[in-house]
Amino acid sequence: MSVTNRALTVESVVADQLKPAGTYPRFTIGDTVDVHYRIVEGDKERIQVFQGVFIAQRGRGVNHMITVRRIVANEGVERVFPLHSPRIAKIEVVRHGDARRAKLYYLRDRVGKSRRLRDQRRGLKHVSAATGSEAPASESAE
Repeated sequence: MSVTNRALTVESVVADQLKPAGTYPRFTIGDTVDVHYRIVEGDKERIQVFQGVFIAQRGRGVNHMITVRRIVANEGVERVFPLHSPRIAKIEVVRHGDARRAKLYYLRDRVGKSRRLRDQRRGLKHVSAATGSEAPASESAE
């Protein structure tokens, strides 16, 4: 059995364990996400929310993992979630961050305000909700 046939066989076996493509919203590196994770304690089950910055992803298929980092009591906590795990109830995007790298491991060394990422919509002017058009600064001063 060749290597490619073996890989195809493994992929076909684990294909039913993959979650469908539209299960999660589109999120990219730098986004702040809420990961709703099922925790089983004895015979009870509860959902715990882990909110943090999405700093890395690796693997593909059933081995696709995401790394989410948050700060708790001035201490950095990173958690790796298997994306196709049945324990993940849902993932929500709280904020879209602007990242220029594929992995944000440099955030581990940052402290204070430099730890924050810019918002992706930073270039937008003030948008009025009623008209949906941009209002120049001179009209709003009158």
